[in-house]
Amino acid sequence: MGKHAAVIDPGEARPVKDYLAREGLTLAAILATHHHPDHVGGILELVETRKVPVFGPKGEPIPALTHPVGQDDRVEIPELAAAFSVLDIPGHTRAHVAYYGLGSLFCGDTLFACGCGRVFEGTAAQMLSSLSKLAALPDETRVYCGHEYTLANIKFARAVDPDNAVLAAREERAKRLREAGRPTLPSTLGEERATNPFLRCAEPVVVESANKYLGTRIGDPVSVFAAIREWKNRF
Repeated sequence: MGKHAAVIDPGEARPVKDYLAREGLTLAAILATHHHPDHVGGILELVETRKVPVFGPKGEPIPALTHPVGQDDRVEIPELAAAFSVLDIPGHTRAHVAYYGLGSLFCGDTLFACGCGRVFEGTAAQMLSSLSKLAALPDETRVYCGHEYTLANIKFARAVDPDNAVLAAREERAKRLREAGRPTLPSTLGEERATNPFLRCAEPVVVESANKYLGTRIGDPVSVFAAIREWKNRF
């Protein structure tokens, strides 16, 4: 501990190698959330340099996978004195997983800061169920997602929920961080529950915005989710 590091979703090897060298760290493990190349493209090169355990979802083509994992499995990294629970969160891909531990959630492209991933291989019902599973974690959980899409996601969220004062304040904080060249991540699940429309599909304001977008009346959360996800795709 203090001399080792684990990497989550290494889309490229070079930034990881450069960071490890700069900080004097040794790679201890690789954790993948799903099979998309921008999350796993660097794995083969990394394990050529150092053979380490590679954890990833069962049933997805993860390069050099040594430890297939699924719901309720436990990932232990002794060098870091760290352990994570695995959560199945399909929707973005067929067998996407998240890792939860040390007060942190590594959720790939399922839950984004103020947004969510596109539904590529699953269904709207699966994706909403996966997001609901993540939303049930404690408020203080730090959310580490796969991409820095926060400002674009907030812009859409404000179209869905224009009078949300907490969301407006979040936008100002995110703008200041990005202007300073700093990431907006991690967020927290408490913040996501208050501002992320994809976690609020039963809220009247989100339902009403979905109805306006569709030009018809719907009310069940899956239909609302599907509507605002389609809206976001075109936004």
